[in-house]
Amino acid sequence: MCGCFSKRCKTCQTLYQSRMTRVLATGLLLILAFASAKSKHCTVRVHAQGNENDGSVFATPVTTPISGKNIFIEKIPAISEHDVSAFRSYAASDGSFGALLQLDDHGRLALDTLSVERRGGTLLVFINGRIITEFLVDRRVSDGQIFIASGLTAADIASMQKTWRQIDAKKRK
Repeated sequence: MCGCFSKRCKTCQTLYQSRMTRVLATGLLLILAFASAKSKHCTVRVHAQGNENDGSVFATPVTTPISGKNIFIEKIPAISEHDVSAFRSYAASDGSFGALLQLDDHGRLALDTLSVERRGGTLLVFINGRIITEFLVDRRVSDGQIFIASGLTAADIASMQKTWRQIDAKKRK
């Protein structure tokens, strides 16, 4: 290494830059390794029925799983996993699982608003990227709970356990 340590010494600058490049590359690889090793959490998205005249930027066409209707849904979800505070899982009669999702204050308000403004419309519930169920909005829902009767896998329930706390059965009296 050069003994001058001046800004004009190209030898010092090259050595410093190559060391910093290695340190930054190693740090980036460590961050990526920890990010990929992190366990996958559950994602929940509730999309409201949209208008086909909104265009492809705001709405996308979907065939509903239960009724088989071709509808447009809004691309931005009205409720997401950030609005869920707790859950309770159930064994469904068809061998799959169901769940009761308890929403926080923001989610409760969003569900109440959806149930009032979108009466007669359809809501689609996506869990971990799959359409699980659809709801026809026919009344006001102000209790802040979403009940999914069936369609969840054991892996979905395991990811829910990693993401939210479970609703205790003994608290319900």
